[in-house]
Parts: sequence; C-alpha cells; structure tokens
Amino acid sequence: MQTSATYDLRGKIAVITGAAGGFGAAIRERLASSGATAVLWDLPEALARQDLRETPHFGVDVTKEESVESAAADLRRRFGRVDILVNNAGIVGAVRPTWEIPVAEFRKILDVNLFGAFLVCRSLVPLMLESVAPTRLGHIVNVASIQAKEGMHNAAAYSAAKAGLVAFTKSLAKELATSNILVNAITPAASLTAMSIDAPKERLDDILSRIPMGRFLEPAEVAAMVAWLSSSECSFSTGAVFDLSGGRATY
Repeated sequence: MQTSATYDLRGKIAVITGAAGGFGAAIRERLASSGATAVLWDLPEALARQDLRETPHFGVDVTKEESVESAAADLRRRFGRVDILVNNAGIVGAVRPTWEIPVAEFRKILDVNLFGAFLVCRSLVPLMLESVAPTRLGHIVNVASIQAKEGMHNAAAYSAAKAGLVAFTKSLAKELATSNILVNAITPAASLTAMSIDAPKERLDDILSRIPMGRFLEPAEVAAMVAWLSSSECSFSTGAVFDLSGGRATY
C-alpha cells in the first residue's frame, strides 16, 4: 500500500489562496494533516459553499489591495505569524486566439494569477520576516503552470500570467535568499478540477495528448509537492521551478 510522506509542520501557520478550489482543498488537507494550521483565503462566495466552521478562513479578493491588506491585518491580530504561504489562486479564461480575447478578460487573468500573488506577498512577506528564525525557515510556494514554460495556443493570457509568476518567484527568492525564506514555484500540468473540467472535449483531448504519461494530474500529487516545499526537508532549494507535468516539460 502506498503511504504519504509525513512532514512535521506542527506550530506552522500556512496561508493558502484559492483555498476553496481543487488544488487548494488538497493542499490545505495535506498541510493540516502534517500539523499546520491551514488558513484559507478565497472569495467569500467560494468559501460559503463549504463547511469551514472548524477552519480559519478569510474572504479575500487577491486582486484588490484593500481586501488583501485587511485580511493580512486580521491574520496578524489573530495569529501573529506566517510560516508558509501558498499562492494558489488562479483562473484560466475562455479558449480563444489572442486577437479575440477581450481586453478586460486578459487583464483579469493577469490580475488573479500574477498581480494577486504580488499583492499577497507584498502584504505577508513582512510578517513572514518577523516569524522566521535561524532554525525556523519560512516557505513560499507559487502555483504556476506548465504553460508558463511552453505557452499554449488559445491561452495567451494564462500562459503569460503564469510565466510572469515564475519570473516573480525567481526575483523574490533572490531578495529573500539570506532571510531564511525560501521561494519556489511548481508548474503543474492539467488536472480535472473545476477550473478545467468544463473545457471543450477537444481541448481536453489535445491537452491529454501532450502528457506522455497519458493521464491528468491528481490534486493530491500537487499537495504532496507543496507539502515537501513547505517543510524543513526543503532547505536549500529557492528560486526553483518544480514540474508536475507527467513528462510534458521539455526543460
């Protein structure tokens, strides 16, 4: 029987954005099972659809500075620290060629996937800097996409936003390299979560044909990678990009 690796995250405060979605739910469950206090950030309407009575959560729009700053202030008052940050909030957008993408849609995709991660880091990194110590590392994990590496036809906004998130990861990692906060990104292939399952069948068939392993990614596999990247076992990797592509990545 396959067993999951166990990481000791007891006493750690972990903020997860986009926490109500497929990847987000798997990540919060995995981190909580390792002992972390998982703090969920997502849109109020997304959180309202779940039973979260026993789980700390904040309604946050990561594209709005005032919303992020308010949640960060509430987090500071309630917990006083942040040890782990997972920037997972993301949207895909409609499948269409670049010249047919409405300007507002392109901007929204960049706002959620890239600008949102910037706003969250801008608000929480100062608290993380207060939380870390020589023997207590902080970890930031940015959820990008395999499309960040290769681009994909009819997904220019999403590909561009996730490529920007990879570059953002590398820059922030260099800035924090001597501050005991490690910053890494993951580049998952497609998974049949709510964000992608409603895509046209021909689109899903096309994506699946690009994955040499011949299957879609499972959210639990994303959570497993995030758990390691959030643990003390990850101690010398920063500014790195970890693939979850089933062989799709070529670099």
